[in-house]
Amino acid sequence: MGALLTAHDLSFAYDGRPVLKGISLAVEAGEFAGLIGPNGSGKTTLLRVLLGLLPTSGEVKLCGEPLKSLARREIAVRTTMVPQDTHVDFEFTTREIVAMGRTPYLGRFKPEGHGDKEAIARAMRETDISDLAERYVTELSGGERQRVHLARAFAQETRVILLDEPTANLDLTHQFEALQLVREFTRAGGGVLAAIHDLSLAARFCDRLLLLSEGQIVGDGMPAEVITESNLARHFGLRARVLFDEELGSLIVYPLGTSSLSVRQS
Repeated sequence: MGALLTAHDLSFAYDGRPVLKGISLAVEAGEFAGLIGPNGSGKTTLLRVLLGLLPTSGEVKLCGEPLKSLARREIAVRTTMVPQDTHVDFEFTTREIVAMGRTPYLGRFKPEGHGDKEAIARAMRETDISDLAERYVTELSGGERQRVHLARAFAQETRVILLDEPTANLDLTHQFEALQLVREFTRAGGGVLAAIHDLSLAARFCDRLLLLSEGQIVGDGMPAEVITESNLARHFGLRARVLFDEELGSLIVYPLGTSSLSVRQS
């Protein structure tokens, strides 16, 4: 169907310290791509760079257009990001947060139309937060806030969604429900790039995985090609068994202990 998000030769440094080094990638329409890697490998930084929130060398294209040529509102119509940290300092209601997803279409003073209200209500139903509509987000649990921000992303109706640990703070049931919703979004033609900590969930739900280590993509392919015992040892410092579950039709990762190999040896 064609690439919705592409990046070529992205590099980024904090205070002269390289964090991303020559990153190139593409996320196709209809694809749920997972971004995996050890802590500190640059996953969150990469997502922020792809959204245009951090300056970088290299080029990002969004829906075929250079990111640098797009105004912030034009970017927001095409893509959105659900951060890992969903803390909110102000007393917005759940519905008010979800409704913020419609801001790129409404501007500051334009009232919600019928289509906006439908998009908001639908997103809240899909993420199972309709009963939280009038609750202040400051009163919600971390898992509830995570679902609120996922609903905001769905209400925004973009072509591309970037997710930073979308299952953080969610219980097992809502982890599966959230990732199923993300997969349904891609099956409808959207594109997703999600940083995911749980490798078994990444293997089960993602079409393709990118392995980021020390600021470089060192693996790119089907889950079985990327989640290997040697990759886990080399890049995560983890001894593990990677088995295929016939009933699930997916890989399961069983950690055994730390590995004598280290990321620095890679």
